[in-house]
Amino acid sequence: MRTHHFVKQLDHAAIVGAIKNAEANTSGQIRVFIQRGEMSADPLDAAQRRFARLGMEKTAERNAILVFVAPRARKFAVVGDEGVHAKCGPAFWERLVAKMRNHFKNENFTEALVEAINEAGKLLAQYFPRTGPARNELPDTVIES
Repeated sequence: MRTHHFVKQLDHAAIVGAIKNAEANTSGQIRVFIQRGEMSADPLDAAQRRFARLGMEKTAERNAILVFVAPRARKFAVVGDEGVHAKCGPAFWERLVAKMRNHFKNENFTEALVEAINEAGKLLAQYFPRTGPARNELPDTVIES
């Protein structure tokens, strides 16, 4: 699917709202990145590289999560920083990706992203609850590049 068709189908307000709601109860940070154009790399590797390029490892508690989607290549991945991964292990990521895959197969793109954000937010709230004033370390907007 061409990236611009994918992006046009997204409800950006719903996605940003889901990020804000998920981050309301945690010190963790969630971002969504849409990769434009072709991509031959493994999506997990591409997501980890993008995570670093976005500076997401610089959060105070190393508790950021990136939802990475490459629509044209029909690939996606979800990655978390070392603090998150240490708490949840690989089973959490596998379940999250399986749920997203089902939504993507049915072309429910916004639902895939919102559900992933909601699940990530629950995990972050459990292990990284907000203890003081909200500190938004990373922008909540959907990134396209």
